[in-house]
Amino acid sequence: MRLFGNALPDEVRAADLPTGEKALAGAVGTDGVVLVGTRDALYVGERRIPWETVEKADWSQDASTLTVTEVGSWGEVRPVHVVPLDEPGRLLELVRERVTASVVLQRHVPIRGRRGVFVIARRAPRGDQPVQWVYEFEEGVDPDDPEVRRRAAAALEVVRGEVGHDL
Repeated sequence: MRLFGNALPDEVRAADLPTGEKALAGAVGTDGVVLVGTRDALYVGERRIPWETVEKADWSQDASTLTVTEVGSWGEVRPVHVVPLDEPGRLLELVRERVTASVVLQRHVPIRGRRGVFVIARRAPRGDQPVQWVYEFEEGVDPDDPEVRRRAAAALEVVRGEVGHDL
């Protein structure tokens, strides 16, 4: 049974995917970039982005662009992919479903007043890899402050201990 129908652009059907991965949805950007969504990852051109490493994906109806931001390390530039799409087809639905499904847990932990961090646990779709634990600083919290970083790391460990490391 096909989840997203047969309406894949020729460029998406022709994409060279690793063995075991199959295009479920896709689109071709107005700039020629081919996007392919599989069960396990989003391909943006030649780049494979596992769903659990997509921090966020935003669709701008006004600009007709899909912006995909990858999870990164604090202090490093996070890869961002902006693709203009005239016809996103079912790709947007797949992106939303897969990214949402990768989030196992998200909990806000206050550090300074009501502001703090989000402790997030994410899992690959196949579930054969360990849960990835991260924390994200809330707007207005200074991640360069050593006390904030210490408390954020402690918050992550507390949440992991409460729910179990492997969920």
